[in-house]
Amino acid sequence: MNSDTKTIIGRLESIELPDLAITDLQVRVDTGAKTSSLHVDNIVRLMKKGKPYVTFDIHPDIHNVSRLVSCTAPLSDIRKVKSSNGEAEQRYVIKTPITLGDKTWAIEITLTDRSDMNYLMLLGREALGDQFLVDPSLVFLQTITKN
Repeated sequence: MNSDTKTIIGRLESIELPDLAITDLQVRVDTGAKTSSLHVDNIVRLMKKGKPYVTFDIHPDIHNVSRLVSCTAPLSDIRKVKSSNGEAEQRYVIKTPITLGDKTWAIEITLTDRSDMNYLMLLGREALGDQFLVDPSLVFLQTITKN
């Protein structure tokens, strides 16, 4: 894919996670992070119909912590991830669709405690793939388009 066909995004964007009923989630685009990560609370692993799942809570509006969304998703993997402080931790991984602008595609997201971070979600380079160029001097270039 050449640069003429790539969508330009800024260092901050607003996304949707439709399968998790999350809309207008502000994320920090981080090309230094391999995997995307999402701040969640109350992670519980369980079995549903013989398959591993996780349940967790998200406060999608950082300015309104009373809003809580409870989610259930199939567990895709458990992996060791090195966080920004250099320490490795085991994290649950889910695969879920993301919408950014007029594009929707599936990404892997690690679930973790990001309560000490400014943004609830990091959008890592694996999720960006080859379809975006990041301009770190700009923010919120893409808007969600409804069909």
